[in-house]
This record gives sequence, structure tokens and C-alpha cells, in this order.
Amino acid sequence: MWRSLASNMLTILAIVLFLVAGVILWGQRQYTTEGPLAEAICLRVESGSNMTRVSRDLESQGAIGSGTIFRIGARYSEKTGQLKAGSFLLREHATMEEIVDQITRGGASTCGTEIVYRIGVTRTQVEVRELDPATRAFVERADFDLKSGEFPEAFVQTRAKADTRFRIAVAEGVTSWQVVDALNAIEVLSGEAGPRPPEGMLAPHSYEVTRGMERGALLAEMRALQEERIAETWAKRREGLPFGTPEEMLILASIIEKETGVPEERGQVASVFINRLERGMRLQTDPTVIYGLTKGEGVLGRGLRQSELRKVTPWNTYVIDALPPTPIANPGLASLEAAVDPEATDYVFFVADGSGGHAFAATLEEHNRNVVKWRRIEADRQNSGD
Repeated sequence: MWRSLASNMLTILAIVLFLVAGVILWGQRQYTTEGPLAEAICLRVESGSNMTRVSRDLESQGAIGSGTIFRIGARYSEKTGQLKAGSFLLREHATMEEIVDQITRGGASTCGTEIVYRIGVTRTQVEVRELDPATRAFVERADFDLKSGEFPEAFVQTRAKADTRFRIAVAEGVTSWQVVDALNAIEVLSGEAGPRPPEGMLAPHSYEVTRGMERGALLAEMRALQEERIAETWAKRREGLPFGTPEEMLILASIIEKETGVPEERGQVASVFINRLERGMRLQTDPTVIYGLTKGEGVLGRGLRQSELRKVTPWNTYVIDALPPTPIANPGLASLEAAVDPEATDYVFFVADGSGGHAFAATLEEHNRNVVKWRRIEADRQNSGD
């Protein structure tokens, strides 16, 4: 009797285990199989939300078949606590696994309508962009200068919407004054910017901001990111560089940033300045002269005069030896990296080549020939009215 009972119990247990395994396999297939979405949608995950709330939202929009399986899958993959706020474009028939990965990976918002304030060297440009779920491409609805005083209707309407997202993109090579000046003009921010941050200490980057965000808090975020980049870059520096501190690296990177015509030249531009420092030559770079005149407050808006090239300022590298006392702009990560790992060249000269880039030279004779070519290009452009 007992032997028969034990045999029956083992049989029942085997059946139960078989059924449980079947349910698990079924759940895994549901989690990784294409979902029911017929067309792409924009999923908004609010700050402070959780997987339960998100799964209910997904169920209501027909993006998943089971909120329970969705939550179990997120828990099993240890991503429940990694939920990110933002707007996410979910492709048609996205799997639950893909959705969980997308909303926990975060990064830039991927859908909906957003206003982008682009803080550039010459102006702050405002873009109103709307992502078309069908094409997954941003459609530009408005584009204008923030200081123009004339706001397009599309901008005014979009700014007033509760679900509009805001982004501030800081370009490489802008000065700290330009950043603060632009932030003070961006009406969705609040509070005082406070004292101007030190030159070079604001990281060029694209920052997602919320309506009413404090200007001071955003500047602190920019500064924290730049400090992190400086520390990481300095730790990877090449041996034997002709400067000895992270501060000097930052100064050189800012000059590289302002002199780089095209990104591909950054390593060559860096090599010129490294070679000059190693040989005890003056850097003789126009952007340092301009900074000595403007202190980074706005754009000079004209060519330099010979008298200004000779004018003594702490930043004028035509008259001072070695590096200036401070950065002349906020360099991006690529320029920081170029400063500590330049290309290996013999170049000590460069001049514009007419294409947006530069012609580099290792000797004065070669450089003079390049200068003659550039003067000829300038003259041809003036004669043609370009």
C-alpha cells in the first residue's frame, strides 16, 4: 500500500513539475515573442513611476498581452529597479523583453514632441521637433534664434503643452558666459544662475531638463560632468606631455577646440600645439587673442587687427610664452582626449585651406607656401563676391 501511494505521489509530482516547466516555457515565449502592437506608439514613463504602473499602461495601449508576465520578466532579468523616466518609441510588434530593455536603458528620450535649445558659439537656436511614429524621424516644426524676440506660433503652442519635453544642447567651444547668458533667456527654467562658472568647467552635452528646473542646478550638473571627464581623461594621459596638471590639459583642450576646423583634424591640431610647447615656441593662436579682447563675452564679429595681435593680454599667445592662464572656452570630450593623446606628427604650423579645414606644415618654408595659397583663395572669394 505504502509503495503504491509513494509511486502515485511521485507520478503526481512529476506531472506538477512538468506543468510548471510548461508554464515557465510558455511565459518565456510570451516574453520574447513579438507583441500585439500593430503600429509604433510613444510610451511616456513619468518620474517616480514603477513597473506595475507601466505594465498597466502598456496593457491599456495594447502593447503587451500580460502585465504579469511583463513584471515577472523584468524581475527575473533584475531590471525592475532600473526604470527610467522619459518618452520611448515602441516599434510595432515589440517584444516584452525589448520594451523592458528600452525603458530601463534610458538615455535620450526617443519620441513625442520636444523643444531643443541649442547653445552655440554665435547664437542660441531653438528647435521645435516632433517625432513621427510612422517614420521614426523627427519633423522640424519651427527653428529660430532665441534672442530674435519673435516666437513662432508652433513654439508657443508646443511650449504650453503639459507633455512637451525640453532639452538644452551645449555646443563644444562655447564660453561659460555664453552658457549663462543663454540659460537666463530660456523661459522654462527658473531661479538664478548665480556666479559665472569658471571657464572650461561646463561640459558640452545634450541635457534633458524639466519645466521649472533651477538654472543653478543645471549648471551644477554641467560642471559635475566636466569634472568627471577631466578626471577620466587625465588618468589616461600619455607619458611625456609638456604640461603637468589637469588644469593645463583643460587650457590646451580649449585652444584645440577653438582651432579645430573639422573633427578629423583634432589630433593634428593637438600635435601642432604639443610640438610647439615641447620646442619652446609660442602657440600664436588667434582664438587666444580674441578671448583676451572679449573675455568670452560674446563674439568679436570681425577679423583681428595687427595692433590686437601685438596687444599684451594674459591670453595673447603671440606675446606670452606657453599656455594662457585660463581656458578660453568649454572643450568637449574629444578635445580633452586629443590634448592627452595627440597624433604623432612633426607639424608646428597650420593655416586655413579654404575647405573649412587646415593645411599643416613641419617647416616655415612649407607653411609660407600654404599661406600664399590661402591668400589667393581669399582674394578669389573677394573678387567673386563670396
